[in-house]
Amino acid sequence: MTKNPFLLLAVLSIVFIACQSPENKPAENLNHVIAPANDQEPVTTIQWIDSTFDKGIITEGEKIEIVYRFKNTGDKPLVIKDVRPSCGCTVAEKPLEPIAPGKEGSIKAVFDSQNKPGPAHKTITVISNTRPENYALTFNVTVNKKS
Repeated sequence: MTKNPFLLLAVLSIVFIACQSPENKPAENLNHVIAPANDQEPVTTIQWIDSTFDKGIITEGEKIEIVYRFKNTGDKPLVIKDVRPSCGCTVAEKPLEPIAPGKEGSIKAVFDSQNKPGPAHKTITVISNTRPENYALTFNVTVNKKS
């Protein structure tokens, strides 16, 4: 053991303070945390051709498909990093490959109305290499209870 208890106390104090820094605390709700874009990645721009839909009335148990179209209006490839539906009743697919400048792409979503009677407003958060880097796509639908 060390002969200088003050040195040991100083080292332990530094370790304790370092462990209390905000960088080492866990995020409270990781489902809603969107990591900032890497400052060194190329940034482009996006134009949403379709970003919201009203799908009318369907019968409980039906599945509907929604296709959101967009265009890369920048001069760098557009990368859709992630798509995050607001609930488990909606599944979304992002493009697997970057979208070249000037080209169009789409994000497909499927809503399963099983056990979801009533009005529904759903959101899909899209994360991309743009500024801002996240966008909200929405759709509304009314689900009539199956008789």
